[in-house]
Amino acid sequence: MRILFIDSNELLMYGLAAGFRDAGHEVLVSGKIDEKTIPNLIASFRPHLIFTEGWSEENDSPWKQKLISSQVKASGIPHIYWAVEDPHFTLNFTLPLLARMKPDFVFTLSTNLVDFYKKLKIPAAHLDFGFEPSIHYPVSNAENKYDIVVVANAYPHILTESPEHYRNKSLQTLIKPLIEEGIRIDFWGADWDKMGNVLGVNIPSDWIHGYLPYRDAYKVYNSAKIIIGPQNYKSQVTQRTYEILGSGGFLLTSDTPGVRDLFTPGKDLVVSNNKQQTLSLVDYYLNHPQERTKIKMQGHNTVSNHSYVKRAKQAIQTLINEGIIK
Repeated sequence: MRILFIDSNELLMYGLAAGFRDAGHEVLVSGKIDEKTIPNLIASFRPHLIFTEGWSEENDSPWKQKLISSQVKASGIPHIYWAVEDPHFTLNFTLPLLARMKPDFVFTLSTNLVDFYKKLKIPAAHLDFGFEPSIHYPVSNAENKYDIVVVANAYPHILTESPEHYRNKSLQTLIKPLIEEGIRIDFWGADWDKMGNVLGVNIPSDWIHGYLPYRDAYKVYNSAKIIIGPQNYKSQVTQRTYEILGSGGFLLTSDTPGVRDLFTPGKDLVVSNNKQQTLSLVDYYLNHPQERTKIKMQGHNTVSNHSYVKRAKQAIQTLINEGIIK
């Protein structure tokens, strides 16, 4: 099957698009679009499916959304949208986008929103994040250069505007107590230098390393004794959850139903409910390397069921079952 992704984000090639390719499909990513791009690609590539996803440069305006809608509809090729901004941006971004683009089917990260979409007469199903094993994988005999790391963007503007966002609690539980105790965390990602007001404590500047190329993240995961992975929601997990475990990392994250639905705390990863538990877990596992190794090996084994090739196969089977494709 030939599948066209309308997007210019090169990281897309390491996500669901890579999963379809690994599953044996031909995949093409459009790159930047104008009025002629989509008709030309449809004519030359002759796709069987067209995917759009998330909030990207190619669908971030009503004009582009309407352009995609009109040109894809004219082709008669099924159009699938993957709502990876759900549930935080469902009302102010996803729904207006769906009203303009009118895809034939919607995959959403949120299981809770499947029925919500169906009640709006929008065919929908759940499709979660995953990881690409050629990008996130364990490195044998990796040296532990760091005790504790965080690889994530900080998003201070979102957390300030939405103090009820679960990520705030996750950061307060997992990161703030360590900083307060002077326990070093090495941070990669954008805007950690702007998190003083959000966390209530400043991160020392020499702990902050800034941007990390996506393809280099596995190196940091393999070089750390403990990786802290904040969660955004109680009911679902972040993409980095899969990527850290896929890289063979030892993950400390929030204790949520979403995490427990997928993984077993104390076996695949470790979880914390409060500040004191975070401090205790960090102290214990920094001093018990053999137990860390056992847990991260089991976590890597468990997460193998969540590769993007399996997500791609799930998506295809769902679309067959829903009568979108044959």
